[in-house]
Amino acid sequence: MSQTRVLALVGSLRSASVNRRLAETAAAVAPQGVEVSVYEGLGEVPFYNEDLDGETGAPVAAGALRLAASEADALLLVTPEYNGTIPAVLKNAIDWLSRPYGAGALAGKPVAVISASPSGNGAKWALEETVKALGIAGSRTGLQLSIGGTIDKFGDAHPKENAEVAEQISALLAQLADARRELVDA
Repeated sequence: MSQTRVLALVGSLRSASVNRRLAETAAAVAPQGVEVSVYEGLGEVPFYNEDLDGETGAPVAAGALRLAASEADALLLVTPEYNGTIPAVLKNAIDWLSRPYGAGALAGKPVAVISASPSGNGAKWALEETVKALGIAGSRTGLQLSIGGTIDKFGDAHPKENAEVAEQISALLAQLADARRELVDA
């Protein structure tokens, strides 16, 4: 059985954000045969502008993101909710990865989404918007996990110390690896 390489993109640029820690949890609890790497550098990617994405290629940071996503077998997006929707940095990453339309790094790729927030809502609006954008961009979505009440659930502890959340994330990654295998076997 080959290794499934999962690239995690985090919608919060804060170094100690709950969402970043959830991506780190994914790397720590990945089931056997799954390797998760958290992408660094989303904050360096310029806002998508077709004038910048021409025949001479994309800006260096956008090109690096595209390369990392194209080399991954699957993606995991971890998103907070900003003003009831997806954070700009994550939407921008989806925009860059969706181009060229129909042949971008997201085309046909299995993607899972985790949303999290201190509210009981669990950033479900951001989750829905992220899934919508990914689907329009051509990825294979449907694997989702919403985590609400993060302050009460984690306090000052790292999310990987919460057995329930760690198990949910591990199970989501196993489903993502299964989705990747189904594509390869098809």
